[in-house]
Amino acid sequence: MKKSLLVLLLASFSHIIFAQSPQTYQTKSGQTHLTGPFQLENLQTDTTYQKWYNSSYEEYTPNLSNTDWAKELSELEVEIYLGTWCGDSKNWVPKFVKLWEELGLDHEQLHFTALYGRVDGELKYKQGPNREEKGLGIHRVPTFIFKKDGEEIARMVEYPVNSLETDLAQIALGYPSSPNYRAATYMLDLFASQSMEEIKANEVEHLYEAYELINGNRSELNTLGFVLLESDRIEEALMVFNFNTRYFPNDPRAYESFADALVANDQIEEAIRNYDKVLLLDRSNTDVRGKLNEIYSR
Repeated sequence: MKKSLLVLLLASFSHIIFAQSPQTYQTKSGQTHLTGPFQLENLQTDTTYQKWYNSSYEEYTPNLSNTDWAKELSELEVEIYLGTWCGDSKNWVPKFVKLWEELGLDHEQLHFTALYGRVDGELKYKQGPNREEKGLGIHRVPTFIFKKDGEEIARMVEYPVNSLETDLAQIALGYPSSPNYRAATYMLDLFASQSMEEIKANEVEHLYEAYELINGNRSELNTLGFVLLESDRIEEALMVFNFNTRYFPNDPRAYESFADALVANDQIEEAIRNYDKVLLLDRSNTDVRGKLNEIYSR
């Protein structure tokens, strides 16, 4: 009996230590960030994150009147993918938690995973240490994935479509809004459902379909392209970057991103052509001049 009690106490103590000591990493500038699964208490009590967490939490006052719909959320689990380096995560995650609490819902329904930011020399951008995000179509943080009986029923991407209160009510009532960044979602769904050969056979159709969804957002596919590139999905990244140059032919950043991906795929001549387009649009771009000098000096 005493032995069983000791084992139970040790197991409980180990769980507490694990919960309080999530995995972290340091940036080149010395900043410490979470990565991988962690407990909400780490944001609330660790002085590395506590200041921004509490600031965002306290500045938000939920606008609640009729909340009869909230009981429908008690059946859901919410997977929250965020970056402790990310301004949108710092803003929206504490507010979401506060609204969840105001609705009388349980913290145990919320599951937090931190993703890497930019890590010099490593392909980790918006990934978990054990690729916890793999296959989930995550390209912006925070991403809130709502699940019922293990199946996704809705998600919020980066920020609410309407307001936190309205978006949560719509999810509870079974009528969720389409999440932000619909062009990126379209491309990710496309890559998940068809081979590259199939996609390329109807490339013009997909080019126009995504264009209808992008709504003038120059960064949407640019960000998606780098997420794909750093996940070693280079052929998909090249298509996304290429589409973006065609949507925004006067944007030097679109050509530079496409050229960077082409270099990563050893398509040097085409990369040079795209770097040259950057300089036609922005002669003062010293970064691109440096990249071209590096290519020519090989």
